[in-house]
Amino acid sequence: MSTERSPADLVQHQASRGFWLRTLHQWHWISSAVCLIGMLLFAATGITLNHAAKIEGTPEVSNRQLELPPPLLQALATQEDGNAPLPARVADWLARELDLAIGGRTAEWSPQEVYLSLPGPGSDAWLSIDRETGAVEFERTRRGWVSYFNDLHKGRNAGAGWGWFIDLFAVACLVFCITGLFLLHLHARQRRMTWPLVGLGLLVPLLIALLLIH
Repeated sequence: MSTERSPADLVQHQASRGFWLRTLHQWHWISSAVCLIGMLLFAATGITLNHAAKIEGTPEVSNRQLELPPPLLQALATQEDGNAPLPARVADWLARELDLAIGGRTAEWSPQEVYLSLPGPGSDAWLSIDRETGAVEFERTRRGWVSYFNDLHKGRNAGAGWGWFIDLFAVACLVFCITGLFLLHLHARQRRMTWPLVGLGLLVPLLIALLLIH
C-alpha cells in the first residue's frame, strides 16, 4: 500500500503548517514583548534573592512626632475597640503631614491608642495615636532599592494591583513558553539538537533536586 501523499494533500499540509507557524510566531512575539521588562526584573531579582545574605543593606530609620488637632482627636472618641480603618479626616491629615498613603488600611483600636501598621515593598512603617492626648508617633524603616525590588519579586506588601500584574505576567509567560514549545516541535526536523536540549533543560534541575537538595 502506498503511503505517498497526493499533491493536494501536500498543499493542504503546507498550508496548515504555514497557518500554525504564523499564528504561533505572532503569539510568541507578542507575549515576549509583553514579558520582556518583567522577565528582566524577575531574573535579576532572582539572583539578588538567591544571594540576599551576601548583599548587605543599611536600613534607614526615620521617626517623627506630631500632635493631632483637637477636632480630629474628637473623631477618634466614638470608635469602639477592635480593628477598623481610621476616620477619613484623620487619615487624610496624617497622609499630608507624613507624606504617606494610608487609604482604608485597618488599624488596631484599644482604649489607650490606635496602632496602624504600614508595611510596603522594601520598607516597614507604623504609627500610633494616643487617644487621650492626640500624640502621634511615626516610624519608617527603608531597606534600599535591592530590598524594594526583591519584595516586588515576592509580591510582599505590594498591594492588590501588583498582585494582579504578577498573575497576568505569569499567564503571558506561559503563553510565551507554550508557543515556544510548539515552535520547537514544528522546527525540530531541521534542528536535530532541539529535543536533546529540551531534555537537558529538564534533566539538569531534576538531578539537582534529587541529588543535591536535602
